Amino acid sequence: MADSNTIRLRVFSLNCWGIRYLSKHCRERYAMIGELLSREEHDIVLLQEVWSEKDFLCLKRKLSSTHPHSHYFKSGVIGSGMATFSRHRIHDAFLYRYSLNGYPYMAHHGDWFGGKAVGMVILNIGRLAAHVYVTHLHAEYCREKDSYLPHRVVQAWELQQFIRHTSSGADLVILAGDLNLHPQDLGNRLLRTYTGLRDSYTETAKFDGCEDGITLIADNPFINPKELCPFEKGIRIDYILYKGSGRVSIQCESLSTTKGSVPDHPFPYSDHEALSADLQLQTLTQQAGGDETRGEQDCAAGKLAELVDIVTEARTEVKVGLYCAERMRYTAARTGVMGMALLLLELAIAAVPWLALRADQPFPRASFYLLGVLCFAILITTFLLYIFYTMEVKALQGAEDQMRLAVGSLQERLRGFPLAQPLNRLSAVESVED
Repeated sequence: MADSNTIRLRVFSLNCWGIRYLSKHCRERYAMIGELLSREEHDIVLLQEVWSEKDFLCLKRKLSSTHPHSHYFKSGVIGSGMATFSRHRIHDAFLYRYSLNGYPYMAHHGDWFGGKAVGMVILNIGRLAAHVYVTHLHAEYCREKDSYLPHRVVQAWELQQFIRHTSSGADLVILAGDLNLHPQDLGNRLLRTYTGLRDSYTETAKFDGCEDGITLIADNPFINPKELCPFEKGIRIDYILYKGSGRVSIQCESLSTTKGSVPDHPFPYSDHEALSADLQLQTLTQQAGGDETRGEQDCAAGKLAELVDIVTEARTEVKVGLYCAERMRYTAARTGVMGMALLLLELAIAAVPWLALRADQPFPRASFYLLGVLCFAILITTFLLYIFYTMEVKALQGAEDQMRLAVGSLQERLRGFPLAQPLNRLSAVESVED
């Protein structure tokens, strides 16, 4: 194995919290972010929650000299909020919208309206093909009673599928964004184990930032500390992940985060902290060959066994979400039947004067009309909810079917390492139910 070229790549990621007219000091913070990016001159900038295209165009004008290439990913009612700026030419771009993304009637959370997705751009860095991904997963509003957990697990599943199926020809892969996942959360383990992506925080040789790499800190003036309970100092939910290939090895030389306050400014850039990773890319002119050693086989078998456990755990969470969605669909259908029965009863009462030789209406006309409007509103609402829950059920069923196939395939591959696994381990893996 010999060295050919070494390339340094600086990657920046930030959740901008850029909700016009709702986020505090939105215009001023965008100006601060533009100044930071112009000054630091990162190679690749990946932003989330840039909800207004006007704000994106403003940043685009400001960064035209340092980052001449950019792309804004459009999705959902108010957009995906994701934007990419690059010093390298963007040759292609693609957006995949997640099949599940919260509930439209939870308007105060707003995730459903945002059209959460994963965006991909393809860059040429020298002679290397780089596939760069930016994403923003559904938020976790209550860790103890997380009704969105199945949705986030499905999003992580679709994210790893999208990356695996679109990065086969890439020399290097970079994923950055607000994953809304703690480092040991199921979705995070599923994503990193399946794709082989490495966490820049755990891999870096040098770190300068908040304690434990947290990116949502209690000291941030835009954060309500009560929302971080039981994590008093904060949480780490923003990431820069990467991996190389047979042609390129990647090392994270340094990682830094902002620390809340910004010098000479009264408030920080966002409610999240920004991440900046310095990556070293080393092209390989030769590739070692030969048969795998016993140790390499043991390592590969161990990773496969771990992945079986993770996918099985994810499948269990999806089944829980599927059970809840089916119950909600049944409730919507039952409520709709009750609304239909009330409406038919009212129509029957309305027909009494016609059938009884012009008898007087037994109910006040205003109350009669209000009851009719109420019955009709119940019918429309339950019909829409039934359609929504049916879509949710089908998406969860699809994800569960995919996971079932994946577990079967992984088990089959695992059986190719009979000497690398203890007998009790193999029997435990083979007993996983379809």
